[in-house]
Amino acid sequence: MAISQKYGRTYHYPFSPGTSSDDRIQHDYWDHLKKIPQLVHTEKLDGENNCLSRYGVFARSHAAQAVSPWTESLRRFWQSIKNDLGPLEIFLENLYAIHSITYRQLPHRFFVFAVRENGRWLSWEETKFYAAMLALPVVPEISVFTPAMERTAFENEVKTIVAGRGGFDPHDAGNERPTIMEGIVTRNTDSYAQEDFSRNVFKYVRKGHVQTDEHWTRNWKRAGLNYEGGNYVDHQ
Repeated sequence: MAISQKYGRTYHYPFSPGTSSDDRIQHDYWDHLKKIPQLVHTEKLDGENNCLSRYGVFARSHAAQAVSPWTESLRRFWQSIKNDLGPLEIFLENLYAIHSITYRQLPHRFFVFAVRENGRWLSWEETKFYAAMLALPVVPEISVFTPAMERTAFENEVKTIVAGRGGFDPHDAGNERPTIMEGIVTRNTDSYAQEDFSRNVFKYVRKGHVQTDEHWTRNWKRAGLNYEGGNYVDHQ
């Protein structure tokens, strides 16, 4: 039995081309999105979903605490903050190990994208507040906006954004050629209950992006930073 509740699957937009057989699609996304006063697009980074809570550091399943070599420095960081977390669960993208994208302008290896407290997902502003308190960056914020009145215009805007390069100079990990961002995540900027997650968070993933294949774990490589050392989580 898991000692904490995992993040769960983020539903794809129905026009997201990067779906696989076990992905979920929110076909009614427009009905839900129109009811949300304000949303934020953030860049979907190509890393491992990790969670920091008072119980430990977890990978996506939350079935047991993480023991992988690419979470070692994150686990050391957790030791310094675990007694201050209380009911907070800090969810972040762990970019310590390279997956399908190599980021050549990476300022950090751990990026917060959500915070949960007592079964409720905190607002985007609260998420940024707690990330700053922990001296951790958040995933790149693309735009905060009010939903467009017309669905086609919104979908075209999302496709235009995802055709861009993103924030950290992404390159294909296989051939080292410049590539586009993995995708975007759109969420309600306000807080919402755990049971309402699928109606408040949506994603678009580029076509052909590897999501479920974990071949990278066999011969994994450490992601390089703009600098090595520094005063953030990793000091190796």
